[in-house]
Amino acid sequence: MDDERAREQHLDSDPYLWLEDITGDDALEWVRRHNEPTLAEFGGDRFEQMRAEALEVLDTDARIPYVRRRGEYLYNFWRDADNPRGLWRRTTLDSYRQESPDWEVLIDVDELARADDENWVWAGATVIEPDFSLALIELSRGGADATVVREFDMVTKQFVKDGFELPEAKTTIAWQDRDTVLVGTDFGPGSLTESGYPRIAKRWRRGRPLEEAETIFEGEVTDVSVSAGYDATPGYERLVVGRSIDFFNRRRFELRDGELIEIKVPTDAGVSVHRDWLLIRLRSEWTVGSTTYPAGCLLAARYDDYLAGTADLAVVFEPDPHTSLETFAWTRDRLVMISLVDVVSRVEVVTPGSWERTQVAGIPPNTNTMLVDADEFGDEIFLDSSGFDTPSRLLWGRAGGEITEIKRAPSFFDTADLAVSQHFAISDDGTRIPYFVVGQRHKKIPGPTLLSGYGGFEVSNTPSYSGVLGRLWLSRGGTYVLANIRGGGEYGPTWHTQAMRENRHLVYEDFAAVARDLVERGVTTVEQLGAQGGSNGGLLMGVMLTRYPELFGALVCSVPLLDMRRFHLLLAGASWVAEYGDPDNPDDWEFISEYSPYHNISTDRSYPPILITTSTRDDRVHPGHARKMTAALEEAGHRVHYYENIEGGHAGAADNAQTAFRAALIYEFLHRTVGAAPADG
Repeated sequence: MDDERAREQHLDSDPYLWLEDITGDDALEWVRRHNEPTLAEFGGDRFEQMRAEALEVLDTDARIPYVRRRGEYLYNFWRDADNPRGLWRRTTLDSYRQESPDWEVLIDVDELARADDENWVWAGATVIEPDFSLALIELSRGGADATVVREFDMVTKQFVKDGFELPEAKTTIAWQDRDTVLVGTDFGPGSLTESGYPRIAKRWRRGRPLEEAETIFEGEVTDVSVSAGYDATPGYERLVVGRSIDFFNRRRFELRDGELIEIKVPTDAGVSVHRDWLLIRLRSEWTVGSTTYPAGCLLAARYDDYLAGTADLAVVFEPDPHTSLETFAWTRDRLVMISLVDVVSRVEVVTPGSWERTQVAGIPPNTNTMLVDADEFGDEIFLDSSGFDTPSRLLWGRAGGEITEIKRAPSFFDTADLAVSQHFAISDDGTRIPYFVVGQRHKKIPGPTLLSGYGGFEVSNTPSYSGVLGRLWLSRGGTYVLANIRGGGEYGPTWHTQAMRENRHLVYEDFAAVARDLVERGVTTVEQLGAQGGSNGGLLMGVMLTRYPELFGALVCSVPLLDMRRFHLLLAGASWVAEYGDPDNPDDWEFISEYSPYHNISTDRSYPPILITTSTRDDRVHPGHARKMTAALEEAGHRVHYYENIEGGHAGAADNAQTAFRAALIYEFLHRTVGAAPADG
């Protein structure tokens, strides 16, 4: 059967729909039949050694315990060998700065799971402000996005009897006051959007049944979601609601005295309200009066003046061809802003009103710096700085003041001979695509190389330290490459928007260009070049397999989207139509069908070895994508190595042991296929 005919056949019938039955007996039996040979083939001494090495990295007590300030305490969630499900705990700043802080445990998730006889995975805590006396705890079964909610007393360190509690759902919840929460959840028929998220936001008062909660805002069933939040800052109390029309467009309103007042900004813009100030982060060009502001700008105005239509807009940040805004956060009186200059971080503190920017001193050069926490009620900031060959350093200080290193992560592998360089490949349309190469200076080249990419949803791939990657790949002679392809946010929103929908092919052309450039520059050969990606990056791997199989020696495709004819019908898939297009629209399907991996499997072309991994409990990207692609590839005569974790959610693993297992499996596969190493070498 030729490729075009095969594609049309999939439109008429899908023989593997039964594999979309997530926990169906037949489907799970199929999973077990595919898991067993994969584990049998890639088990062995080296696999077990790598699993132990990865687990040591993940479980070590020498890791930095990252914190968030809430009032007088710093809070941390911690997993290790003794606490695989984790501890939610807190300490003071003085104690935290010691080598061995004195932690006060609030919730032991392992003990809670045993007591409840549930497979709990921590999903976060929403703590009431500004007194931080109560929390809404979210727990997931097996790592799914859907959670249960329970109220927790931060003083007694006990769950509140007859407190706010919700059953498993994709819930959004926020405090308004001690006796009131704002909630969006599954209220029954008609209360969810097509994407499976809340369509209705309600005000729920303590002691009342959920059925009596007051509806304060409704969206459309075609929206992605609706949410409500409350700013409890004294003197600036505001209740804000919003509806996400699609993944990138949102309308926002302040609910004031029962009246909805729209915050009229472009629907695709980001919005931040802090005390007197409104910040607007543009994703597309915006003309106001006679002034046109480019995509990627950050604008500021006084909030009340803006709602009244009398505000002047100030430019806080404007991008250039090499520089984009990565993130920002408020302290009480300062704005902390991180930008990327050719994918390298620059940190600045901005004074509101004058919007004067001061670069923060003490940031290690040529690293990726992330904002760990900023105290919106004070002036404290925490920053994490790392690079491919530089373990994380935790920096602490005051916004506008001195920044000092207070903790440093251990080195998990020898970097003495490691070299990091940045290069640019030329994509099919002439665009320069940056990528980083990390490898041994004195290693014989060409050699085994692992290329990684994502290319979607404006997510930036930046240099960072990975002890697992270092131990399992770099230390064993491999070279690692990170591609900053379009679809991401490395050069601002236009780096993403130019590769959406009908221009999705640019993502794949960029990645293929990097693969070719690595071979042309002599870094590797086709036979020694592996690539990996997960989620949207798993879709990337599926396209590499079906469109560019001649460029790779092996592929790792994790928690992937692959059936682009039905992605919008499975779990959260409807929320991604803005990114990919609508398969039910014939015009959109015309361009989607050109790359949808499930519909472009060839019986004539030779494919490189592929490992496809997923999770039964992933309720974001349906495991049916991975299952059906594997079955269809096998029907076409191709061999697939497949592994499905029975739990783990979209991350593919629910705890450190599962994460280590998955890492060892992936790197053993790569060493066998592109590493040219013996099975247990």
